[in-house]
Amino acid sequence: MKKFVEVIAKYNQEGQIRPLKIIWEDGRVFDIQRITDIRPAASLKAGGVGLRYTCIISRKKVYLFLENNQWFIG
Repeated sequence: MKKFVEVIAKYNQEGQIRPLKIIWEDGRVFDIQRITDIRPAASLKAGGVGLRYTCIISRKKVYLFLENNQWFIG
């Protein structure tokens, strides 16, 4: 099951998207300290295919996916 999240992101003039923060359902906000990889990929855990951002949040690796204009954790 996909865990959809709200994301604050920056869009540049070339159309590239860079997520900056993840907001959970309960209102907690987590800063994305670093993005180490961006690639098209499938979420083996949650299902679905999209653009996968490998993010570092609180010193942990998190896979954040963008699929059909929706963000989810995979």
